Amino acid sequence: MSFSKILIANRGEIACRVMRTAHALGYRTVAVYSDADADAPHVKAANEAVRIGPPPAAESYLNIDAILDAARRSGADAVHPGYGFLSENADFARACTKAGLVFIGPPADAIAAMGDKAGAKQRMQAAGVPVVPGYFGADQSDATLAAQAQGVGFPLLAKAVAGGGGRGMRLARDADELQEALASARREAHSAFGDGRLMLERLIDGGRHIEIQVFADAHGNAVHLGERDCTAQRRRQKVIEETPSPILTSELRSSMGRDAVAAALAVGYRGAGTIEFIVDADLNHYFLEMNTRLQVEHPVTEMVTGLDLVEWQLRIAAGESLPLRQGDIRFEGHAIEARLYAEDPYTGFAPQTGRVLHFRPGESLPAGVRIDTGIVEGGEVTPWYDPLLAKFVAHGRDRDDAIRRLRAALADAPLLGIANNGGFLCDLLDHADFRAGHMDVASIDRWSAGRDPIVERPGPTEGDWFLAAALLAGKPAFRPTGIAGFDITLACGGEVRQLRIGYVGHAITLASGTTQAMLQVRHDAHGRICWDRDGVSHEAVICRQGDRLYLARDCRAFVFHEPSPVPQAGGRSDPRHARAAVAGTVARIEVSVGDGVRRGQTLAVIEAMKMEMRVTAAADGTVASLRALAGSQVAAGALLVELEIEDTPCLPTTRPS
Repeated sequence: MSFSKILIANRGEIACRVMRTAHALGYRTVAVYSDADADAPHVKAANEAVRIGPPPAAESYLNIDAILDAARRSGADAVHPGYGFLSENADFARACTKAGLVFIGPPADAIAAMGDKAGAKQRMQAAGVPVVPGYFGADQSDATLAAQAQGVGFPLLAKAVAGGGGRGMRLARDADELQEALASARREAHSAFGDGRLMLERLIDGGRHIEIQVFADAHGNAVHLGERDCTAQRRRQKVIEETPSPILTSELRSSMGRDAVAAALAVGYRGAGTIEFIVDADLNHYFLEMNTRLQVEHPVTEMVTGLDLVEWQLRIAAGESLPLRQGDIRFEGHAIEARLYAEDPYTGFAPQTGRVLHFRPGESLPAGVRIDTGIVEGGEVTPWYDPLLAKFVAHGRDRDDAIRRLRAALADAPLLGIANNGGFLCDLLDHADFRAGHMDVASIDRWSAGRDPIVERPGPTEGDWFLAAALLAGKPAFRPTGIAGFDITLACGGEVRQLRIGYVGHAITLASGTTQAMLQVRHDAHGRICWDRDGVSHEAVICRQGDRLYLARDCRAFVFHEPSPVPQAGGRSDPRHARAAVAGTVARIEVSVGDGVRRGQTLAVIEAMKMEMRVTAAADGTVASLRALAGSQVAAGALLVELEIEDTPCLPTTRPS
């Protein structure tokens, strides 16, 4: 099973990650890319690259024929699937083998066995691995699912049988919510996996999500590499992962490790895999599913073991035995990973698109920190793919040490130009419940619903306003002369302030209300500035785009501009106009011309970055016209539905479903 040239059937940071190890081991690499990714970092990192289609994933990264053709044209003799896309597609694994390619992953039969989440539950029950009570049958009629739900008990989860990563999963707290949960889960499952089958599973309230990394070879050997605690999630998608878990006892850790290895052996597994468990408040663990691939969060395991998991994958795919036995694996310190997403945590974690104006993570990193990313400064974040931008990973001698290093790395490497969750991650690391290990998988969602301060948008400080005013005021030569000072009006996050500007030598004087300050600002060549106020020197990162100033300091990022004194026609704040918050595909239009609608009613559903987002009415009114069709592609801000308004309330909103 020798090979020398590896095609990575993926994109973004995982493609870059696989290439780093492949190159270090002397393998040549081939990237594949859609038109949206023609200039992406993973394309430039590879030895060769092949275009496989237009931006939609179904026509490029999910197109098996196009990927196999790319392997043939490039002369690749092995395929690494990364994660997501086709990584857990048994048909793809079989097609690679049939084409004479080494598939760097488990056998197709093992993928099929564990990819069918319902069938996997039944296999685990037979192997003696505890599972969550639920319905895993083949009958998919609404009537059967509704009847089975009564036996499972509420609250429950409707989950895609072919699912993973939180896709195709909906919560039903009672029978009244079940039908909408089933319909929504089916739609997303069809979109993400091409398979709308569902299973039902009792919700473990207050549970923690803990997974075990396993490896197996073709010689009958299997080991686990410890756990990863992935409890910090929003909408069932992971935000922060760490190892060791702050709540596991040594006995529970050993028990879960044994069950994970048993699960892998039960399906004749080979390569890297992850057994996911839910642990309840009484520390009982239940099998959830197996991810038959490398996980996004694999770096935390690498940090504490000192092992390269991609290297293990390549060696096992080449027919070698596992490099270590269970008793030889050592764990040192604590590792924690935070996922930087292109999303706005303060608007329901809605995904964001746009151009990265500033991102220089390699310039200054604390010791023990690694950043995996597939985006660079100047790159474009499109609506076609997952909103993951980068992974910040820190290793320390203990949990507090690792958290401190991670927070410092997030503060020192801000990403500007696109709204993201960087500040939220810092706040989460500081949250008392996170620090105490008291979170469960629904904590962040409860905080969002209850308006915990962590999901309230932070505003700029007085010092931020002063600094922005000083920077936007420009040099004296470009402002009124012959007077003691002048006023400047700034806007940020919906707030508008007027500040008084003056100059004393090289210093700038500012006044806002009764507060006054004198600043001296010094620039460097890397987008960072220092300013002195009251004898104290401060640092921030800035960049400009047109009339907008982006300012970041200590995990906070703000956008300032001087608002136009002339009212802008056609503004997006008109409640008569329901617009798409991000670019994407119109999944559904849920109203017709002439329909009466109520405030908060869903008008349309946009699919972007693997999420469904509802566009809702901001007021009671009547549908005057429809400006988009189901299935059409729309830009951010595109007008979808026009209303005749009875009142004049707040803005139309878009929220994840």
